[in-house]
Amino acid sequence: MARPRFVIEASEAESMAKQSNLTVAQLLPSLVKSAQSLARVPISKFHVGAVGYGSSGRIFFGVNLEFPGLPLHYSVHAEQFLVTNLSIQSEPRLDYVAVSAAPCGHCRQFFQEIRRAQDINVLITSDESGNDKSCGQFSPLRHLLPHQFGPEDLLGEDVPLVLEKHNNALSLKKPETFGDDLTSHALEAANRSHAPYSRCPSGVAILDSEGNIYRGWYMESAAYNPSMGPVRAALVDFIVSGGGGYEQIVAAVLVEKEDALVKQEQTARLLLQTISPKVAPTAAIVWILRLIYAFPPVESDFACDAAIATASPGGGWSNLQDAPYLHR
Repeated sequence: MARPRFVIEASEAESMAKQSNLTVAQLLPSLVKSAQSLARVPISKFHVGAVGYGSSGRIFFGVNLEFPGLPLHYSVHAEQFLVTNLSIQSEPRLDYVAVSAAPCGHCRQFFQEIRRAQDINVLITSDESGNDKSCGQFSPLRHLLPHQFGPEDLLGEDVPLVLEKHNNALSLKKPETFGDDLTSHALEAANRSHAPYSRCPSGVAILDSEGNIYRGWYMESAAYNPSMGPVRAALVDFIVSGGGGYEQIVAAVLVEKEDALVKQEQTARLLLQTISPKVAPTAAIVWILRLIYAFPPVESDFACDAAIATASPGGGWSNLQDAPYLHR
């Protein structure tokens, strides 16, 4: 059985559009139902799909995610998933979006982290928006959020936004101690983090039972609440890359600054421990969450000491040398 696809390459997108005698942008609404079918919504059963067209010519899917046993604010909105998918795939620009329902205020705000977000063209395929003129035709995002608040109100023009290249120049204080691939991927993710408001970048790498590694980085919103945490971003990578049930996740590494005002540790532990229960004792792999504090270069405005701790499946803390950690 072929795995679900969340990215359609530019050549295939162009071919699909030509077969239907459409432009690629005009093709997007016909793909929304396919995106909706990929949503993971065990709580609401309300499937939302978002299909985006990037400047590279590729098509990207976004879906909503819900996590039983956790507060609703842990959910991932389809538009958040879409933007995260774009970021993971290094797509520099989002030009068109077709969505199954009118984006909520949360998502309209999250879109603002994209440069020139007001010019993103949005089409709502449902008729639930009443007299909204964005329904059934593409309309600039500025029509959905006419009085926007975003990066331009808080940041200089030279600060990279969410789909632009980042390098936070974080490094590990004792890199020789953490030489495994999972840590390296988590550090790389932290260095791609978009955290210009709190200046607290972070990244997560998760490992599945087949040895595959997935990454996610923290992405902030100027309005704070719509920000996308690194674990949820890594779960987007997991799903986009063909991951199945969350119980396949067997290990994770979080990298963040020790003196960060915005910390991801407790949220990361709660989310991962809830969706990925302890592996059976007969298995060779024991799930843990390892937290590594990173520090930026000396010339940076940041300064912090390095520390490390591990969380066992039972929730207790232990020394690194005693942790049942899988090296790949």
